[in-house]
Amino acid sequence: MKSMFQGSIVALVTPFRDGLVDEAKLRELVEFQVANGTDGVVPCGTTGESPTLSHEEHRRVVGIVVEAARGRLAVIAGTGSNSTREAIELTRHAKATGANGALLVNPYYNRPTQEGLYRHFRAVADAVDIPILVYNIVGRTAVNVETETLGRLARDCKNIVGVKEASGSLDQVTQVVLTCGPEFAVLSGDDNLTLPVMAVGGRGVISVIANIVPKETAELTHAALDGDWKRARELHWKLYPLARAVFIETNPIPIKEAMAMAGMIAPEFRLPMCRLADANRERLRAVLQQYGLVK
Repeated sequence: MKSMFQGSIVALVTPFRDGLVDEAKLRELVEFQVANGTDGVVPCGTTGESPTLSHEEHRRVVGIVVEAARGRLAVIAGTGSNSTREAIELTRHAKATGANGALLVNPYYNRPTQEGLYRHFRAVADAVDIPILVYNIVGRTAVNVETETLGRLARDCKNIVGVKEASGSLDQVTQVVLTCGPEFAVLSGDDNLTLPVMAVGGRGVISVIANIVPKETAELTHAALDGDWKRARELHWKLYPLARAVFIETNPIPIKEAMAMAGMIAPEFRLPMCRLADANRERLRAVLQQYGLVK
């Protein structure tokens, strides 16, 4: 297996049916990713509607994905929380289940200081011996993991091995690459910035669009890793309209609607997530038609 922290890693949706996790469909989605060359899957992340999963469902989803993957691609479980104790508990479960790594979002709502962020991530890393990726997304959490803080974590915690960088700032990504060193895996958290992030030293993406176009997303990241920038640019240009379209409303609403249009899952959400507005659904359908994903 290639490094679990490079290439195309899909932020997997959680399929629902009649209010429950559709476990059979979840297994199908993992098989779909395996068949199309995806390097890793993230269950129970933002795209997986983790805030609306009970702890029992969260553990079950991670377990199903690990079981379905059967070692054929990496499983990096979303285990973050704004409670350090809860994050440790979820991360311990991920390790016990057999996940290859954990993705921890920076604590949201309580807005910790940089010292609080450092202590939070270090506490989890010290408690659970599993490779950890920090998930830095200020737009969802109201707090940025500053590069200095990330550098401290990279130096002090041997199992904090990378970051999903979703600040939207290439300047920050460049600072992280320079500060944390070549062994620290920097992954794009935005599909429309995958190529630019990799051009400044990133190793891949934790992708939303890979839920529906996994083969092309994997090809883009692998071309960039191989130094084939001409091919990577071609794929970036091809995928860019879709990368924009799946954020026409709050993620994961558009990607789940797109997958429903393509017959992959039921168009079901848990409140406060809800169906795409009619006008936006037609705009999304038009983009999907350009890719031959729907009629």
